[in-house]
Amino acid sequence: MKLISWNVNGLRACVKKGFLDYFNDMDADIFCVQETKLQEGQIDLDLKGYNQYWNYAVKKGYSGTAVFTKKEPLSVKYGLGIEEHDQEGRVITLEFEKFYLVNVYTPNSQRELARLDYRMTWEDVFRNYLLELNSQKPVILCGDLNVAHKEIDLKNPKTNRKNAGFTDEERAKMTELLESSFIDTFRYFYPGKEEVYTWWSYMRKARERNSGWRIDYFIVSEGLKEFLVDAEIHSDVMGSDHCPVVLKIDL
Repeated sequence: MKLISWNVNGLRACVKKGFLDYFNDMDADIFCVQETKLQEGQIDLDLKGYNQYWNYAVKKGYSGTAVFTKKEPLSVKYGLGIEEHDQEGRVITLEFEKFYLVNVYTPNSQRELARLDYRMTWEDVFRNYLLELNSQKPVILCGDLNVAHKEIDLKNPKTNRKNAGFTDEERAKMTELLESSFIDTFRYFYPGKEEVYTWWSYMRKARERNSGWRIDYFIVSEGLKEFLVDAEIHSDVMGSDHCPVVLKIDL
Protein backbone atom coordinates (compact mmCIF):
# COMPACT_ATOMS: atom_id res chain seq x y z
CA MET A 1 0.00 0.00 0.00
CA LYS A 2 1.10 3.53 -0.74
CA LEU A 3 -0.24 6.36 1.42
CA ILE A 4 0.47 10.06 0.87
CA SER A 5 -0.09 13.10 3.08
CA TRP A 6 0.25 16.72 1.96
CA ASN A 7 -0.54 20.06 3.55
CA VAL A 8 -1.62 21.84 0.37
CA ASN A 9 -2.01 25.32 1.95
CA GLY A 10 -5.19 25.99 -0.01
CA LEU A 11 -6.33 23.20 -2.30
CA ARG A 12 -7.77 25.44 -5.00
CA ALA A 13 -4.45 27.26 -5.32
CA CYS A 14 -2.53 23.97 -5.24
CA VAL A 15 -4.67 22.53 -8.05
CA LYS A 16 -3.55 25.45 -10.20
CA LYS A 17 0.07 24.57 -9.38
CA GLY A 18 0.03 20.94 -10.48
CA PHE A 19 -1.71 19.05 -7.66
CA LEU A 20 -3.61 16.75 -10.02
CA ASP A 21 -0.49 15.86 -12.02
CA TYR A 22 1.24 14.70 -8.84
CA PHE A 23 -1.91 12.98 -7.57
CA ASN A 24 -2.35 11.00 -10.78
CA ASP A 25 1.35 10.18 -11.14
CA MET A 26 1.57 8.79 -7.61
CA ASP A 27 -1.51 6.55 -7.89
CA ALA A 28 -1.70 6.25 -4.09
CA ASP A 29 -4.09 3.90 -2.34
CA ILE A 30 -4.91 6.63 0.17
CA PHE A 31 -4.15 10.35 -0.29
CA CYS A 32 -4.68 12.74 2.63
CA VAL A 33 -4.59 16.54 2.49
CA GLN A 34 -4.61 19.22 5.14
CA GLU A 35 -5.32 22.97 5.12
CA THR A 36 -7.79 22.70 2.24
CA LYS A 37 -9.10 26.22 3.05
CA LEU A 38 -12.49 25.75 1.43
CA GLN A 39 -16.14 25.00 2.06
CA GLU A 40 -18.44 22.40 0.57
CA GLY A 41 -19.19 23.14 -3.08
CA GLN A 42 -16.14 25.34 -3.66
CA ILE A 43 -14.22 22.68 -5.58
CA ASP A 44 -15.15 19.73 -7.77
CA LEU A 45 -12.32 17.23 -8.04
CA ASP A 46 -12.74 14.48 -10.62
CA LEU A 47 -10.68 11.72 -9.00
CA LYS A 48 -11.68 8.58 -10.85
CA GLY A 49 -11.57 5.47 -8.69
CA TYR A 50 -11.44 7.36 -5.39
CA ASN A 51 -13.93 7.87 -2.60
CA GLN A 52 -13.74 11.42 -1.20
CA TYR A 53 -14.23 12.46 2.43
CA TRP A 54 -14.10 16.11 3.50
CA ASN A 55 -14.09 17.89 6.86
CA TYR A 56 -14.60 21.65 6.61
CA ALA A 57 -13.92 24.32 9.19
CA VAL A 58 -16.83 26.49 10.32
CA LYS A 59 -14.67 29.53 9.55
CA LYS A 60 -14.47 30.12 5.79
CA GLY A 61 -11.13 29.79 4.02
CA TYR A 62 -9.48 28.20 7.05
CA SER A 63 -8.01 24.83 7.99
CA GLY A 64 -9.90 21.77 6.71
CA THR A 65 -8.91 18.21 5.78
CA ALA A 66 -9.79 15.61 3.15
CA VAL A 67 -9.07 11.95 2.41
CA PHE A 68 -9.21 10.29 -1.00
CA THR A 69 -9.17 6.49 -0.90
CA LYS A 70 -9.50 3.75 -3.50
CA LYS A 71 -10.92 1.28 -1.03
CA GLU A 72 -14.16 2.23 0.66
CA PRO A 73 -13.77 2.34 4.45
CA LEU A 74 -15.92 0.43 6.89
CA SER A 75 -16.76 3.69 8.65
CA VAL A 76 -15.84 7.38 8.65
CA LYS A 77 -15.71 9.80 11.57
CA TYR A 78 -15.28 13.55 11.33
CA GLY A 79 -13.61 15.28 14.27
CA LEU A 80 -13.01 13.97 17.77
CA GLY A 81 -16.60 14.03 18.98
CA ILE A 82 -15.87 17.01 21.24
CA GLU A 83 -17.47 20.28 20.14
CA GLU A 84 -14.62 22.45 21.45
CA HIS A 85 -12.17 20.68 19.13
CA ASP A 86 -14.43 20.06 16.14
CA GLN A 87 -14.97 23.58 14.76
CA GLU A 88 -11.95 23.68 12.45
CA GLY A 89 -12.25 20.53 10.32
CA ARG A 90 -8.97 19.12 11.62
CA VAL A 91 -9.53 15.35 11.87
CA ILE A 92 -10.92 12.60 9.68
CA THR A 93 -10.80 8.94 10.77
CA LEU A 94 -11.38 6.08 8.34
CA GLU A 95 -11.80 2.55 9.63
CA PHE A 96 -10.52 -0.28 7.45
CA GLU A 97 -10.44 -4.00 8.13
CA LYS A 98 -6.88 -4.05 9.52
CA PHE A 99 -6.30 -0.48 10.71
CA TYR A 100 -7.62 3.00 11.41
CA LEU A 101 -6.38 5.84 9.20
CA VAL A 102 -6.35 9.23 10.97
CA ASN A 103 -5.70 12.39 8.95
CA VAL A 104 -4.96 15.44 11.14
CA TYR A 105 -4.07 19.10 10.85
CA THR A 106 -2.80 19.94 14.33
CA PRO A 107 -3.50 23.47 15.62
CA ASN A 108 -0.58 25.89 15.35
CA SER A 109 0.54 27.55 18.59
CA GLN A 110 0.79 30.82 16.65
CA ARG A 111 2.99 33.89 17.08
CA GLU A 112 4.00 34.70 20.63
CA LEU A 113 2.49 31.30 21.48
CA ALA A 114 -0.97 32.82 21.67
CA ARG A 115 -2.57 29.40 21.27
CA LEU A 116 -0.10 27.22 23.16
CA ASP A 117 -2.47 26.54 26.06
CA TYR A 118 -5.16 25.36 23.65
CA ARG A 119 -2.56 23.31 21.79
CA MET A 120 -1.57 21.52 25.01
CA THR A 121 -5.21 20.65 25.70
CA TRP A 122 -5.62 19.44 22.12
CA GLU A 123 -2.51 17.26 22.37
CA ASP A 124 -3.82 15.38 25.39
CA VAL A 125 -7.31 14.92 23.96
CA PHE A 126 -5.95 13.80 20.59
CA ARG A 127 -3.44 11.36 22.11
CA ASN A 128 -6.19 9.79 24.21
CA TYR A 129 -8.30 9.50 21.06
CA LEU A 130 -5.48 7.67 19.25
CA LEU A 131 -4.92 5.36 22.21
CA GLU A 132 -8.61 4.46 22.29
CA LEU A 133 -8.49 3.60 18.58
CA ASN A 134 -5.27 1.68 19.08
CA SER A 135 -6.92 -0.48 21.72
CA GLN A 136 -9.27 -1.73 18.98
CA LYS A 137 -6.93 -2.07 15.99
CA PRO A 138 -3.64 -0.49 14.80
CA VAL A 139 -3.53 3.16 13.77
CA ILE A 140 -1.87 4.95 10.86
CA LEU A 141 -1.72 8.67 11.68
CA CYS A 142 -0.69 11.22 9.09
CA GLY A 143 -0.73 14.95 8.62
CA ASP A 144 0.77 18.28 9.57
CA LEU A 145 1.53 17.90 13.27
CA ASN A 146 2.99 21.41 13.52
CA VAL A 147 6.02 20.32 15.54
CA ALA A 148 9.63 19.55 14.71
CA HIS A 149 10.38 16.82 17.22
CA LYS A 150 14.18 16.87 17.50
CA GLU A 151 16.92 19.33 16.65
CA ILE A 152 17.69 17.27 13.55
CA ASP A 153 14.19 18.09 12.29
CA LEU A 154 14.76 21.76 11.57
CA LYS A 155 17.51 23.91 10.13
CA ASN A 156 18.02 26.36 13.00
CA PRO A 157 17.10 24.69 16.31
CA LYS A 158 18.94 27.10 18.59
CA THR A 159 17.23 30.26 17.33
CA ASN A 160 13.79 28.61 17.16
CA ARG A 161 13.71 26.99 20.58
CA LYS A 162 10.85 29.12 21.95
CA ASN A 163 8.99 29.55 18.67
CA ALA A 164 5.72 27.85 17.72
CA GLY A 165 6.43 24.35 16.48
CA PHE A 166 9.65 23.91 18.45
CA THR A 167 8.75 24.77 22.04
CA ASP A 168 9.80 22.37 24.77
CA GLU A 169 6.12 21.83 25.52
CA GLU A 170 5.15 20.79 21.99
CA ARG A 171 8.18 18.55 21.57
CA ALA A 172 7.42 16.86 24.91
CA LYS A 173 3.90 16.07 23.72
CA MET A 174 5.33 14.44 20.61
CA THR A 175 7.70 12.40 22.77
CA GLU A 176 4.75 11.37 24.95
CA LEU A 177 2.83 10.21 21.88
CA LEU A 178 5.75 8.19 20.52
CA GLU A 179 6.36 6.63 23.93
CA SER A 180 2.72 5.47 23.91
CA SER A 181 3.58 2.67 21.44
CA PHE A 182 3.80 4.73 18.23
CA ILE A 183 6.56 5.04 15.62
CA ASP A 184 7.72 8.06 13.61
CA THR A 185 8.13 6.13 10.36
CA PHE A 186 10.64 8.44 8.69
CA ARG A 187 12.98 8.29 11.67
CA TYR A 188 12.43 4.53 11.92
CA PHE A 189 14.01 4.14 8.48
CA TYR A 190 16.36 7.15 8.54
CA PRO A 191 17.27 7.91 12.18
CA GLY A 192 20.27 10.10 11.39
CA LYS A 193 19.32 11.65 8.06
CA GLU A 194 19.86 15.41 8.18
CA GLU A 195 18.50 18.37 6.22
CA VAL A 196 15.31 16.61 5.19
CA TYR A 197 12.32 18.88 5.71
CA THR A 198 8.63 19.12 4.78
CA TRP A 199 7.90 22.84 5.29
CA TRP A 200 9.73 26.01 4.32
CA SER A 201 8.75 29.62 4.99
CA TYR A 202 7.88 31.67 1.93
CA MET A 203 10.24 34.33 3.28
CA ARG A 204 13.97 34.82 2.60
CA LYS A 205 14.09 32.15 -0.12
CA ALA A 206 13.96 29.52 2.61
CA ARG A 207 13.13 26.68 0.25
CA GLU A 208 15.94 27.54 -2.15
CA ARG A 209 18.33 27.45 0.81
CA ASN A 210 16.62 24.35 2.25
CA SER A 211 16.11 26.18 5.53
CA GLY A 212 13.11 24.15 6.62
CA TRP A 213 11.29 22.11 9.25
CA ARG A 214 10.07 18.49 9.26
CA ILE A 215 6.57 18.87 10.67
CA ASP A 216 4.57 16.48 8.44
CA TYR A 217 4.51 12.86 9.50
CA PHE A 218 3.33 9.31 9.13
CA ILE A 219 3.14 7.81 12.61
CA VAL A 220 1.98 4.23 13.13
CA SER A 221 1.19 1.85 15.96
CA GLU A 222 4.09 -0.33 17.13
CA GLY A 223 2.04 -3.30 16.01
CA LEU A 224 2.52 -2.29 12.38
CA LYS A 225 6.34 -2.17 12.57
CA GLU A 226 6.89 -5.50 10.81
CA PHE A 227 4.76 -4.35 7.86
CA LEU A 228 6.62 -1.08 7.18
CA VAL A 229 8.35 -0.93 3.78
CA ASP A 230 9.62 2.66 3.45
CA ALA A 231 8.97 6.31 4.24
CA GLU A 232 9.67 9.11 1.77
CA ILE A 233 9.70 12.91 1.72
CA HIS A 234 9.08 14.39 -1.74
CA SER A 235 10.82 17.70 -1.20
CA ASP A 236 11.08 18.39 -4.93
CA VAL A 237 7.27 18.63 -5.30
CA MET A 238 6.07 22.23 -5.42
CA GLY A 239 2.57 23.71 -5.13
CA SER A 240 2.56 24.48 -1.41
CA ASP A 241 4.93 25.65 1.31
CA HIS A 242 4.83 22.01 2.46
CA CYS A 243 5.82 18.96 0.44
CA PRO A 244 4.16 15.53 0.36
CA VAL A 245 5.24 12.70 2.65
CA VAL A 246 4.78 9.05 1.76
CA LEU A 247 4.37 5.77 3.63
CA LYS A 248 4.76 2.37 1.99
CA ILE A 249 3.38 -0.47 4.06
CA ASP A 250 2.62 -4.10 3.27
CA LEU A 251 -0.89 -4.71 4.54
